[in-house]
Amino acid sequence: MNTNVLALRAGVVRGGIELRQTLTNAQDLWNYLFPNVIFLVVMVFMRDATVPGTTFSLGARTLPSVLGGGLAFGALVTLMMTLTVEREDGTLLRAKAVPHGMVGYLVGKVVQVAGMSLVSSALLVIPGLFLVDGLTATGAGSWLTLVWVVLLGLVACLPLGAVLGSLFSNPRNVGMITLPIMALVGTSGIFYPITTFPAWVQGIAQAFPIYWLGLGMRSALLPDELAAVEIGGSWRHLETFAVLGAWGVLGLVLAPLVLRRMARRESGSSVAARKEKAMQRIT
Repeated sequence: MNTNVLALRAGVVRGGIELRQTLTNAQDLWNYLFPNVIFLVVMVFMRDATVPGTTFSLGARTLPSVLGGGLAFGALVTLMMTLTVEREDGTLLRAKAVPHGMVGYLVGKVVQVAGMSLVSSALLVIPGLFLVDGLTATGAGSWLTLVWVVLLGLVACLPLGAVLGSLFSNPRNVGMITLPIMALVGTSGIFYPITTFPAWVQGIAQAFPIYWLGLGMRSALLPDELAAVEIGGSWRHLETFAVLGAWGVLGLVLAPLVLRRMARRESGSSVAARKEKAMQRIT
């Protein structure tokens, strides 16, 4: 059997094991559950506020946006943090020592992060359908849109998370990327309609996948008349597919190149040096 196929299979198995371990760890589950509980409570309290220019609940409008923004943020930041931490502790070096080990390692992490992203999304959307009035995910078309937006969004964001994770050897430096990502989430129409922001902010937001993930989620879970408060007055499915697809292609091209370059630079001495610096900071 082809060695790459074996590496992919090993990666899927590894990812399944790590996903199962996460799902059976109370602390990890709480870390995923707690933010969604907070978001649901906030959405319920926002039910009496309305989207500007309409009588529609701002809470119902915000929930699918938070779903999309959370999916993008989790895919980007979780994979980035994981790669950075496991680069410092030597996990990546051990994966490199195995034939095609980096392929299996990366596939495993993608399976784990994607799996937990889907679980986290389900923990938000399923209770939301019962607790927040106005969501319309009742037809096959809505669920089909939800599925392709989620899958394409993960393809767009996970490789970028791997690329960003390869840029830092010190986990304490990832804030240099995390904070701009949080700022981008805040200006991408996730918590408030993007049409209320200046045109230059709208332009920047539309260049990144976070806005399009939020828009796609809104198109799947909200009534068609809510498209009137979006840019262009429509859900822009074609543009959503094109932008998320373009980011996905870019990430899938860049991620293997960047990760191979990172793996070549890993050595026992570099890992030992990073551990020594970490111990010096602790003491």
